[in-house]
Amino acid sequence: MKAIDRRLLWHGMLLFLLGLLTGLAEQNFSNIRMGLAAHLEGLMNGIFLLALGGCWAQVRLSDAFKRAAYIIVLAGTYGNWFTTTLAAALGTAALSPITAVGHSAPTTITSMA
Repeated sequence: MKAIDRRLLWHGMLLFLLGLLTGLAEQNFSNIRMGLAAHLEGLMNGIFLLALGGCWAQVRLSDAFKRAAYIIVLAGTYGNWFTTTLAAALGTAALSPITAVGHSAPTTITSMA
């Protein structure tokens, strides 16, 4: 197994664990339904990285494109989980109006002066 395969598998397990931990903290989010979505994003993206790590040896790209694909896949999967988790913590409604019924984030930031 090559190093990039192992790193994808490692990141898959880490993101899966982050999804599980997000599920434990779900009741503490401002928007609980969005917290459930964040939990599922972590689990599903972790499984996706595990599957991709398992078949990465079959990917036929040049080294530069393989590196770029690796970086883009990691940025996309972690970014997806993080954005959904942040939306759940802030109680925003714009990311997913269906799961955000009755929630909204503050429209302005007030200074503490």
